[in-house]
This record gives sequence, structure tokens and C-alpha cells, in this order.
Amino acid sequence: MALLSGLVGSVLTFGLIAATGALDRSENRSGTVRELVTPVVPAGEAGSTERVVQIAEETSPAIARIEVSGDRGGSGSGVVFRDDGYLLTNAHVVDGARSIDVVLADGSQHEGELIGSDALTDVAVVKIDGDAPFPVATLGSASGVRVGQATVAIGSPLGLIGGSSVTTGVVSALGRRVPTADGPPLLDMIQTDAAIAPGSSGGALLDGAGAVIGITTAIAVSEAGAEGLGFATPIDIARSVADDLITSGRAVHVWLGIEGRDLDVASAQEAGVPGGAVVVDVVDDGPAASAGLRAADVIVAVAEREVRSMSALVIALRERRPGDRVDLAVLRAGKRETVNVELGIRPLEGVDS
Repeated sequence: MALLSGLVGSVLTFGLIAATGALDRSENRSGTVRELVTPVVPAGEAGSTERVVQIAEETSPAIARIEVSGDRGGSGSGVVFRDDGYLLTNAHVVDGARSIDVVLADGSQHEGELIGSDALTDVAVVKIDGDAPFPVATLGSASGVRVGQATVAIGSPLGLIGGSSVTTGVVSALGRRVPTADGPPLLDMIQTDAAIAPGSSGGALLDGAGAVIGITTAIAVSEAGAEGLGFATPIDIARSVADDLITSGRAVHVWLGIEGRDLDVASAQEAGVPGGAVVVDVVDDGPAASAGLRAADVIVAVAEREVRSMSALVIALRERRPGDRVDLAVLRAGKRETVNVELGIRPLEGVDS
């Protein structure tokens, strides 16, 4: 598979795929955010046609088309997540923008202000003014997402006029590490087979309950063309970065200093745990190394909060701030131990979490 650079206004494209990265601030939220507390749809009904129609009707009003003028003008998508006019989108959609126009589902056009962007996660926040409250999407969490569950993708592909586009699929993999052509790799990505067309960057990936679990970001391509694989930034990461950007104009990423992978099912059963994050390598002089973490350790809890995967670990850590001390429950040579780590600030490149 070839590595291709992304275009502003289209979905970021790439060719090489590997595996693993992030959560939530509460400060500076003057606007109302709709959050899903508990699932409201039985699993068997999540992918039904009627349910997809309902999800589309409920969420489409919060999906916007973003038109960018600049050196690489184009169009992308955005998700209104605060009723005072804040939208989530991708950093590559608004990169180099001299002006941003936002077209809402009702056809109204608004001048967009770039609040900030973060190349590390490819997340950006755009603000519009107008007659608030604006319709907002319901935000969920990716921490409980499972491979095989139904997904619905909603975006504004190819800059087409006439409203958003809806596609369906399933979560086909979790915790993907996605290399990019001209920047750091994207971590902890949700992989889906729901069709994501160019221009849908910055749109919403939803679960069967109609809650946003990710911001659609990338598609896999080869010499033959699109491979039918799409990738979304987990909403936990996007939401956390957005809160940082709104509060301070920059995103702060907590860092443990390891490379890791998910504990396989057989090993988890043998150890008597539901899952965990296996430490593959420890970064020299990083927080984990200073605390005594070792390769082959299996992290199964953060501050007594169970983690079943590398993704869950990073999401749990994202709730913390650099400088915080946290207890990690670790399986080492079959025995459970506690390791206390002082978290650091993540370097820009070269590490997973």
C-alpha cells in the first residue's frame, strides 16, 4: 500500500497501518453539551434500518459543511458539539485557511473562526456566531466500544449541496496507529467499514444509540483505490483536545512513555483478567521508565479503574494532567503489583502513549 498525502477538504489518506492512543476536561464549558449517559437502544436493534433513520434524523442537524479558502481550499465536515456554536473538525480540513464558511443543515451560512488546532490528533475547533442555541450532536465515549458493533457515519462528502450523507457499517478494529504523509501518526483510531468519502473529514461516527463515538478522519487507499477502511478519532480524544483549545488555545497531552498492545484473549483468560495493555517497550528516561515499568508488564487498572486494552489505558490517562501521580495495577510474572507513576508531557513525535 502506498503512502499518499491528504488534501484539505478531503479525507486524509494514507497507506500503512499499525496499532495504538486519549479524555475530558470540564473547564470553560459555557455552552450546553449533550452527553449520552447510558445506552438507550438494545444491541439487537442498533443496526436496524428504522434505527438508522432515527439516528440520521436526530444527528444530521448538527452536521455542518465547512468551506475553506486558502492555499489549499476545499470542503470538509464539522460536528456542532456545543449549542453556543462550537464545532469539532479535523486540523487538516482547516490547515492554511484564510477564511472559513460553515453551512449548517438548515442551509444557513456562517463565518467560522478557527479557535485552534492540534496536529498531533488532527483535531480542530471552529466557532460560529448566530442565533443560539444551535442543534448539537449527542456525545458518547469510545471507551466501551467493541469490535463488531454497528456504526453510522454522517458527513458532507465532496462538498455536495443538499445536506449530509449517511452510511452504515461496523467497528472493524480498535486502537489503530495510522501513519500520515506529513505529520505524526494518528493514535488509537477507530477502524470502520462504514463508507467515508472525501469531504467527510470532520464528520461524526456514531454508535447504535446515536451517540458520537468518533470524528471521521482518514481512509485507507492503495494503488487500486480506496480500500473500504475508514478511521475516526475517538470522541474522548477529540473532546479533550477541544476543551484544551477552547480554554488555552493549545492542546496538552499527558504521557506515560510506553509502546504497547492489547492483551490477547488467551493470555487474558490464563491470567484471570478481562483484558489489559501489554508494555512492549519503555521509552528511556520517560515517566514509565522512572517508575520502574518494564517490557512485558501488563497494565490492568489505572487508579483502581479497570482497563481492558491499550485504548482504554490511554483514555483513562487522558483524564489526568502532566505532573499528576497515578497508581497503575500491573501483572508482572503472574503477580499483581502497584506502580506509582508521575505523568509527563508527551513529546511531539516518536511515541505512542
